[in-house]
Amino acid sequence: MRRKQRNQYVFARDSRRFRRPHHALRVLIVVILLLGLTFYVSNFTVSNRVKVEEERITILNLPVDLEEYSILHISDLHGARFGENQKAIKTALGNMRYSCVVMTGDMLGENGDVEPLLELIAVLSPDTPKYLIPGDMDGPLTDTDAHGSLSPYADWAVRVQEAGVVLLDRPMSETRGKGTIRFVPEEIYMLDLDATEAVYKKQLSALNEGSSSLTADEAARIRALEYELERIAEVRELKKEFKPEDIQIVLSHTPLTEDYLKNIISWTDKESYFSVRYASLILAGHYNGGQWRVPWVGPVYVPELGWFPKDSQVRGLSYLGDVPQYISPGLGSDPHYEHQPGRVYNSPVITKITLTRKAQ
Repeated sequence: MRRKQRNQYVFARDSRRFRRPHHALRVLIVVILLLGLTFYVSNFTVSNRVKVEEERITILNLPVDLEEYSILHISDLHGARFGENQKAIKTALGNMRYSCVVMTGDMLGENGDVEPLLELIAVLSPDTPKYLIPGDMDGPLTDTDAHGSLSPYADWAVRVQEAGVVLLDRPMSETRGKGTIRFVPEEIYMLDLDATEAVYKKQLSALNEGSSSLTADEAARIRALEYELERIAEVRELKKEFKPEDIQIVLSHTPLTEDYLKNIISWTDKESYFSVRYASLILAGHYNGGQWRVPWVGPVYVPELGWFPKDSQVRGLSYLGDVPQYISPGLGSDPHYEHQPGRVYNSPVITKITLTRKAQ
């Protein structure tokens, strides 16, 4: 019998010895690539598909005429586009009907880009009342420097107004039969009207008594101060109209906490019905649903709240004492999440909130 010949070359590589490790490495690479592709596709599908969620909120003292009053709550667009002219948002809304639209801030894009917001406004029901408060990324409604118009409002705010949106810098109300619903920006509750008015009057007087010729910036500052004084005067009169049976909807970009709510109540006049103690509902946004989320777990990290905060802190319905607060999951992504760009397993959401007297 012929004996098997040994490899005569001492350093020759035995192909059988290295076949298995190379094969295992290739399998591992393929598995990693498939997992990465699966993650990318599934996250892209989840985080770019606009959803409209529905929430029914019980308000026990809701007037009969306001039963089924519905609020389309939109927040934190951050200049995002969902298809050409916000087509995906239009598709998601379909023929949905709602009583009003509320936008709770951070709607502009980078460097104050207002175009995506205007595109969103254009797909909303044209005859429906629309209210907007600015977020911390939007900047103030007014501009004290010379800009593109003689309006005290910032250029972006002028364009939003021209698109049919009410900039909520004072309480606004709607009446249905015997029911009145009032939309109040949260900062108004804490505004010391008398002290603020005195400061603005002093600043206005100083400008008017200055040089006979005003610079463009000084003229813009005067317009802004006159606007603020007019707003304070109107708020002072509007406060007198509030009644205990009115439904007060508080709009705040940043969600309120129970301690903060108690602090506001302690500052407000106990004899006035213009008070957050009579709030029926708080609407907020700001957290973008946590931006990056782990399925079945929740948000990973929120700068203001830390690691793995409770879901109720960043989105959905919760209660501050007896007051319901709904936090919008938002639509876009916030650059404040420095190491969490984009949305991960976090669907962009618009919420239709329906008010009812019936217990859920």
